[in-house]
Amino acid sequence: MSFSETPIVSSTLKLAKVVNNTRLEAETPSMKLIREVWPVILNALFLLVIVAIFYSGSMKVPLTEGLIRVSIVVALYIFVGNSGILSFGHIAFMMIGAYASAWQTCCEYTRDLFFPGIPSYLLENTHPFIPSVILGGLLASFVALITGFALMRLSGIAASIGTFALLMIIYTVYLRWQTWTAGNSTVTGIPFDTNAWNALAFCVITMFAAFLYSRSKWGLALRSTREDEVAAKAAGVNIFGQRLIAFVISAFFAGVAGGFYGHFLGTITVPSFHLPLTFITLAMLVVGGMQSLSGAVIGTIAVTAFLQLLRWFETNGWIPSSSADMGLGVVLLLVLIFRRSGITGNAEIYYPFKPDAAASGSVKRQS
Repeated sequence: MSFSETPIVSSTLKLAKVVNNTRLEAETPSMKLIREVWPVILNALFLLVIVAIFYSGSMKVPLTEGLIRVSIVVALYIFVGNSGILSFGHIAFMMIGAYASAWQTCCEYTRDLFFPGIPSYLLENTHPFIPSVILGGLLASFVALITGFALMRLSGIAASIGTFALLMIIYTVYLRWQTWTAGNSTVTGIPFDTNAWNALAFCVITMFAAFLYSRSKWGLALRSTREDEVAAKAAGVNIFGQRLIAFVISAFFAGVAGGFYGHFLGTITVPSFHLPLTFITLAMLVVGGMQSLSGAVIGTIAVTAFLQLLRWFETNGWIPSSSADMGLGVVLLLVLIFRRSGITGNAEIYYPFKPDAAASGSVKRQS
């Protein structure tokens, strides 16, 4: 028996061959693609595991609502995370999408009672769920395009106040436009088409879109304005144009999320799309980390689970009523004081396995 044929040496050579093959496979296009979009894959798998474990009984409702909120926060991240401008107006786009989809699917026999002023085509025809929410998102993005021509010329706190003014304007218009929105009344009869699985599918699509945009030349240009607006402008970046692109894209996904939300509740009312929903959505993004996709997802899950726990304590009488809102305020204050970059530290969770130095360097360059 030669030295190379001894059991220990033979096993070592086989192991070396496997490792070598693994390193070669890690350089295939499919493995490179996995490393590129690893944050999306990891977050999607995390959400899938949560749905698979908890989608039963009384957990179906909060689970589905939580997935919709993840989509809303990720849509908000597309603009806020890349531009650095805090936006209070995205819940208005969510409301636009919710009502636009309701015009197409709601209450076939009583639609003229709720929306007597909408065009006769919408009164007489009903559209499927998916096309209706997509059209609602397109309407929201169109409104964002029109209003963004003024708002995206502002910077800093002025831009944030401008988005808050946008929320108040659209809220007031929808509240007073009774022939199109039923005003302060509740619109009922919306089909319950949203469930955890199609909400998860939309959530994954939104995450992919947000991640691809942040890695695109437009996303990188916008992020440069976030870091140093003067230097970005000196380098030739069109600050207004890049902000407007992100504003319109994020408004589209917020509008579609609004359609999913309306078809989850089965009813919509204008007051439900106002300050409470605005602040809790922003809190989710801040708690997780405003500048990363992983932060948007993890922050939403953490805040939703925390609120559900406090509400369960309230139901059992262990803590006073309204403690959930107070608890969220305390958590948000602690995050702003001790960890301003959020749970994730504004960082993505990248591919943890580094097969070689080239791959390791690639990951570091993208982070």
